[in-house]
This record gives sequence, C-alpha cells and structure tokens, in this order.
Amino acid sequence: MSSERSSKPTDLNLLPKAFVDEATGSVPPAKPLKQKNPAAVELGRLGGLKGGKARASKLTPEQRKTIAQKAAKARWKKAD
Repeated sequence: MSSERSSKPTDLNLLPKAFVDEATGSVPPAKPLKQKNPAAVELGRLGGLKGGKARASKLTPEQRKTIAQKAAKARWKKAD
C-alpha cells in the first residue's frame, strides 16, 4: 500500500472527469518516487543509534529523575 495521497481531486465537479480520464487511460504518468541518498540515511541512523545513550550519559541522576517524572505525569494525564 502506498503512503502517498490520492491524486483524485476533492472538488466534486472535477471528480467525475478524473474517473473518466483514469478509465480511458488519458491520465499523465505518475511522478517517480524520490530516492534517498544511502550515505545520508546511514549517517542519520548512526546518530539515532547513539543519541539516547549519549544524552543519558551527560545527565545527572537528578535531571534524569525530573525527566522521568515529567514523562510519567504526561502518560497518566493521557489516561484521564
């Protein structure tokens, strides 16, 4: 299943024309999907893998406790 949005118009006056164009094959070809740069993907993954550990190592125990308490309050607030 594609994660892209439908190319059909939401205007009720244009929707029937879109159906006819699609049925008759007069729809322009779809745009090719953009390819990601593999080097950039690897760099982003590398940063993501070490990000949480690096941040946690810089925090004091008091800072970690404060962050954890704030997160717990946010989780419990959602349950209401």
